[in-house]
Amino acid sequence: MGNVALDLADKFKSVGVTTVYGEVVDVDGVKIVPVALTSYGFGAGEGDASGDMKGENSAGAKGGGGGGGGMSVPVGAYIRTGSTVRFEPNLISLLAVGVPLVCVAGTALKGIIRALKK
Repeated sequence: MGNVALDLADKFKSVGVTTVYGEVVDVDGVKIVPVALTSYGFGAGEGDASGDMKGENSAGAKGGGGGGGGMSVPVGAYIRTGSTVRFEPNLISLLAVGVPLVCVAGTALKGIIRALKK
């Protein structure tokens, strides 16, 4: 059995800039480059038990496993018209990311204010 961690790393080798910046789309002379926030992770484990484990015969036992996950949030697009380039945000994604951020910041600020009052 091969090393599971190395097998997973080989599969994710090609993940890079193309994951964050999509292919350029040309619409009536306007070039659009989609932009996304991406995150991924993976883990793996391997085992090889031999001998007696609490009365169970596990001679020659082998094990292995791995898993991973990822996410992608479209944050907007770069739009090029002639020589002008501007960023157009995806407001729904920014709200989805911003609301939890504001809640955490508000809770932290409340705690800081309470600590300063004491």
